[in-house]
Amino acid sequence: MSAVLTVAMRPGARVAPAAGATESAFSFAATDFERVRRLMYQRTGVSLGAGKQVTIYSRLARRLRATGHQSFGSYLRWLEHASGLAAALEWREFVACLTADVNSFFRGEHQFLALAEEISRRADQDLRIWCCAASTGEEAYSIAMTATETLGGGHRVRIVASDIDTRMLTTAAQGVYPANSPGLSRERLQAHFLPGKGLDAGLIRVKPGLARLIEFRQLELSDSPWTLGEPFDIVFCRNVVDRLDAATRRRTLEGIHAAMKPRGLLFIGDPEDFGEASDLLVARRNSIYERI
Repeated sequence: MSAVLTVAMRPGARVAPAAGATESAFSFAATDFERVRRLMYQRTGVSLGAGKQVTIYSRLARRLRATGHQSFGSYLRWLEHASGLAAALEWREFVACLTADVNSFFRGEHQFLALAEEISRRADQDLRIWCCAASTGEEAYSIAMTATETLGGGHRVRIVASDIDTRMLTTAAQGVYPANSPGLSRERLQAHFLPGKGLDAGLIRVKPGLARLIEFRQLELSDSPWTLGEPFDIVFCRNVVDRLDAATRRRTLEGIHAAMKPRGLLFIGDPEDFGEASDLLVARRNSIYERI
């Protein structure tokens, strides 16, 4: 049974496993938590929320087990001072597990309705779309499905889907998902996916025609400028930039601005507000900005 964690954030307090926890549970001091937040900020500019200690414990405990460390102190000291390929790979794991989100197809459906309107308005153009945080691919394929349905085929649309985590990108490029994945109607399942058979029953695979619209690229969003080819007409960057500190946020928005065509559209997450970047972007409708 999983341990129940109680978090007290006074100096020296620890996240302690409850009675009956397995020996694989680790103590997690408030100083460990603050150290994780500092390392994440220094590495990526992402500010982890002060209320995320239980989530951070759960995700990083897996990395301690995978690397054989017996405490957070040991793991974090090694991460700070180690060098070479093993350290570089673990830094990637560290960042990836702390930035992982729950994904689903057509998350924020109203934005995909707006995307369809915009694609229809530009139907006589070749469109380039960038999905900034592709994760396991649901958002990128949702964009591709929207383009295909709007145009009666996606031959005039090319999508670049990027993420910091190469494992996520591998999953995305495979295009294999559970058949009961949230957000997919029966019509879309039939139109855009192939059903699994035999040992793959219960799974679906993106059809080759849809998959060909997307190029998956490894990229750290806060590490601009990027080399992604010609400017983009539309960019999806949802619930990513708001995690960054003010300076990194500004630098990232400037990079996205530079990667867009004039009057290109930026789709952001519903809770986000980029009012401080009014010299770069102007709000067009809810959670959609236009490049100046």
